[in-house]
Amino acid sequence: MSEFKIGQKCWVIVCDGARALFLRNDGDGQFLNLVEVDVYHEASKATHDLGTDRPGRIHASEGGARSSVESTDLHGKAEEEFVTKIADRLDEYVSGGAIANFVLVAPPRTLGFLRKYMSVAAMNAMKAVVNKDLTKLPVYEIEAHLQRQADI
Repeated sequence: MSEFKIGQKCWVIVCDGARALFLRNDGDGQFLNLVEVDVYHEASKATHDLGTDRPGRIHASEGGARSSVESTDLHGKAEEEFVTKIADRLDEYVSGGAIANFVLVAPPRTLGFLRKYMSVAAMNAMKAVVNKDLTKLPVYEIEAHLQRQADI
């Protein structure tokens, strides 16, 4: 990852398929001081709570042949729905003027969903992307990780 700058009032969005942190750097530009502004969390659900477990069956029109249909990835679908909500929220912040620029931190799958659903304005406000899952870390560890990578 190339170096990037996280200045004062720059936001850091840390997200995966079930959690998202909206953090703002209230530091002076030399030292990060990330402050939680918003936290989103989606409780993980069992597959049977998301939908049917069993794949469907198809009966051939001639003969007695049957075959199964590939089952839908219900957890993947739930993850995509959550990320869509986060992209919408991010768009609200950017279009409302609360976020002028931000750094996005997310694992590859989540990055793909976010890029798919983010507005052009949000894409233009994005300064850098960190391809890591840091959602399970406390804020001070996220600060330390970003401080090592960023040209503050």
